[in-house]
Amino acid sequence: MRLRAFAAALLLLAAPAARAEDGYDLWLRYKPVEASAKGAYAARAAAIAPASDTPTMKVARAELERGLTGLVGKPASAAAGTRDGVILLGAASDPAVAKLNLPLKSLGEDGYLIRTLPVNGKATTVIAANRDIGVLYGVFRYLELIQTRQPVASLDLASAPKVKLRMLNHWDNLNRTVERGYSGQSIFDWWKLPDHVDPRMVDYARANASLGINGAVLNNVNAKADSLTAPFIDKAAALADTFRPYGIKVYLSARFSAPIEIGGLKTADPLDPAVRAFWKAKADEIYKEIPDFGGFLVKANSEGQPGPQDYGRTHVDGANMLAQAVGPHGGVVIWRAFVYSHEQPDDRAKQGYTEFKAFDGQFADNVVIQVKNGAIDFQPREPFHPLFGAMPKSNIGMEFQITKEYLGFATHLVYLGPLFEETLKADTMVKGKGSTVAKVVDGQLDGRKLTVMAGVANIGSDRNWSGSQFDQANWYVFGRLAWDPEADTRAIARDWAKMTFTNDERFVKPAVDMMMGSREAAVDYMTPLGLHHQMGEGHHYGPGPWVSGGPRADWTSVYYAKAGPDGIGFDRTPTGSDATSQYAPPVGACFADLKCVDEKDLLWFHHLPWDYRLNSGDTLWDGMVKHYSRGVSYVDGMNRTWASLAPYVDAPRHAEVADFLKIQRNEAQWWRDASIAWFQTFSKRPLPAGEKPPEKSLEYYQGLKFRFAPGNGL
Repeated sequence: MRLRAFAAALLLLAAPAARAEDGYDLWLRYKPVEASAKGAYAARAAAIAPASDTPTMKVARAELERGLTGLVGKPASAAAGTRDGVILLGAASDPAVAKLNLPLKSLGEDGYLIRTLPVNGKATTVIAANRDIGVLYGVFRYLELIQTRQPVASLDLASAPKVKLRMLNHWDNLNRTVERGYSGQSIFDWWKLPDHVDPRMVDYARANASLGINGAVLNNVNAKADSLTAPFIDKAAALADTFRPYGIKVYLSARFSAPIEIGGLKTADPLDPAVRAFWKAKADEIYKEIPDFGGFLVKANSEGQPGPQDYGRTHVDGANMLAQAVGPHGGVVIWRAFVYSHEQPDDRAKQGYTEFKAFDGQFADNVVIQVKNGAIDFQPREPFHPLFGAMPKSNIGMEFQITKEYLGFATHLVYLGPLFEETLKADTMVKGKGSTVAKVVDGQLDGRKLTVMAGVANIGSDRNWSGSQFDQANWYVFGRLAWDPEADTRAIARDWAKMTFTNDERFVKPAVDMMMGSREAAVDYMTPLGLHHQMGEGHHYGPGPWVSGGPRADWTSVYYAKAGPDGIGFDRTPTGSDATSQYAPPVGACFADLKCVDEKDLLWFHHLPWDYRLNSGDTLWDGMVKHYSRGVSYVDGMNRTWASLAPYVDAPRHAEVADFLKIQRNEAQWWRDASIAWFQTFSKRPLPAGEKPPEKSLEYYQGLKFRFAPGNGL
């Protein structure tokens, strides 16, 4: 039944659908090449000759036909032949490709080659790879070249991913709610699965395959044990069947206490033989239904989730037990390093390093330690996590957040490319200069082969997938960086803007310029100069620098800002929590030195008086206020820029973005005014000349409540 559903969806794929410009088509719009450039691409309506007929090759051919039909006209029949030549699709093992003696070996399992050469007397564009999935990736790249108006008449290019597992983590619950989700319900309709697979799952797979994403964790890291029961395994299998031709493996978040909750045991102790037997049997059960199941993602002993420490065991004990269960099937265990406990009196930023560093070299070869980009929690800006470079004998993976939990949800235009790139380019210095986080993640630095980059997905049931048109760019840039962590995010933004809107440079340049500064603007109006964790309580929406009390200090804003009459900022130098000592000595010493630390991280590492002089000559107080205002001013500029781009964008999408930019402008002002009103109660200083006071009283801002904010648990 599942295969029939996939076949039906494939037929839908073959013919382009006529849809309104509502954002559903993402960057795969395949709109006709403009008349002025038609001649350069007209010959690309060549005959398509797939060398084999596997499910993935069928998908590759269907995608190429769909793309060429939309861009330059319906391709000719390969059997009939054409003077315009042929596009040959094939894997290394296909005879038609093998006889060409192409240099494919170095491209690995997922890489591809696109080369123009004569074959049987015809001009032929060969898209070849070692496996069929590489051919599909090559097809998407070929279509991207046409979409972005790059020459395709004479090609000789090759590309291979630098990261092995390029994954989306869905924080989706079994009832279709999404934790921290701002784009509607979960796209995975567990209630109707496995008997009905929404055709949208094919478009989900297409979009991910176009970026080279090859894995999806289907359920929330705050997992329910139910996801590991037979009915839900069958549902996951239906999705796996749909995704398989697109090279996407499914993974499941595993609840560590499942042996108790669904296994009838009295313990989940990882060293208990009955517990180990439970997980082995569970892995065998899953792989029987899903032979290419990717493995388990685990959140353990963090934020109340169960884990091995509940039994006096270690992260190594827990991770290796699960690794032993999935290992015989080729599966992996991705063990999150996002751990902290209010029972630990130390700086929360230090806890991940403290708990994992000592275990370097003890994790099984099929275990990956998944580390967030920073040590707190996906803040608008964080210094890179000290675990990057600190565990050379272990597999260390990156976890980014694509959904903007702390960056204005879906209504703020914040392009995350610069955030991702800032982290990946950061130099750990553990082996001297050039020991970047990117080289840790892709395995270059320590010779690791099992590498991971994961992104917490921003995908939902909204028609435009991500809650806003520009949030699609964050999904896109994540995928491109997972393929190549050293890629340039401005160039990626240009490609996205061209494919999503138009190639007209009168649109592309101002739109991309706007995108590239948008993250820094959000940092300015939310958390300037190294401030962090200043959002509203629970829902994480809007400003809440006054948040205090509750069950644990490290869930409050005052814990991080430490504002008082003497100044502001968290001292993480040797005179404070000494978190700087967790970095390589040159890096930690720089962070601890006021003459060396970058001012963007100033208050992350230092507690400073209000009259401390910044590089600009402003006092710290005056500089903070000016940063807040600068962020608001940038959003004003984005509103003006977007208004000027109306001639180049269809009316529905332009109107939606314009509406959201107005929301962002109002909320940037709110962030500025509420933050200034709160911190001024400590600084006791006037605003800099020309700066307007907050529009409302501090009591007004403190009194705002948002019980039903999107993504907020009720």
